[in-house]
Amino acid sequence: MHSHSHAHSHGAATGRILWWSQVATFAFVGVEVFAGIHAHSLALLSDAGHNFTDGLALLLAWFGVYLQSRPADEIKTYGYHRAGVLTAFVNALTLVALAAWIFYEGWQRLRHPAPVGETVMMLVAGAGLALNGGIMWGLRAARQSDINIRSAFVHMLGDLLGSVAIILGALIIRYTGWIQMDPVLSILIGILIVWTAWDIIKESLNILLEGLPRGLELQSVTASMCHVEGVLDVHDLHIWSLGSSIHALSCHVLIEDVPPSASNCILARINDMLAHQFHIRHSTVQFEHVGCAVAENGCVIPAEEPHSHTHSH
Repeated sequence: MHSHSHAHSHGAATGRILWWSQVATFAFVGVEVFAGIHAHSLALLSDAGHNFTDGLALLLAWFGVYLQSRPADEIKTYGYHRAGVLTAFVNALTLVALAAWIFYEGWQRLRHPAPVGETVMMLVAGAGLALNGGIMWGLRAARQSDINIRSAFVHMLGDLLGSVAIILGALIIRYTGWIQMDPVLSILIGILIVWTAWDIIKESLNILLEGLPRGLELQSVTASMCHVEGVLDVHDLHIWSLGSSIHALSCHVLIEDVPPSASNCILARINDMLAHQFHIRHSTVQFEHVGCAVAENGCVIPAEEPHSHTHSH
């Protein structure tokens, strides 16, 4: 059984955090642009661009949470769980594009270093550090089970590290005069951003392409189902994800010719095992009492035995 009211209230709370986070982020972008122009700091202006993409990422994540909370209807019979996965994929792609821009700007700054106002850099970066740290704290719990929130969290992590790099760069510039330190740190942050974004791209693409959910093995699920009392064989097994943490399964299960009451008990044991052992709570199981032929599109019940199987959900 699911607690839909709890999930809805949790999603609403996360949505509020995302909404006010993106409002605060866009406001901070204005502060950084003003400070960057005043201090002649390309680093601050670059970080303002970074923060702007973070604001867009938070807006996308909020929209994904909003869509995920909508109930299933006659058109979207599974609901809108994939909306959050799609926004995570788009967010991860923007992270890669942002990293490419950071690499380019870092290379340009290495070639043409320029003096900056390091005091303003440190003050504004310190404010950015507090802002992004607060947003990450608010999203820390939801990111564990939602790839959409995790992509927004990674955006914030990248920006927090950017703020740290600006502070360190400003200190090094102040005490050593080596102004090339700022672009070096920016390039290192860009590498970290690509590394974290790539993991989100792989996972979101796997969900969108209906691949096997991360952490599951098809052979392990098949073996566990075959160990259920009354099950003779399992085949035509498919497992996919509807959203970040909602998995679905369909399969054919060969059982002995037993009365309906006995088959219901077998089905209950299968569903209980899937829920507790693999966290799969949306399953469609087709029972068979005779072996079926495997065709190009899957399992085919022999035509001469039209009543030899039962659909169970």
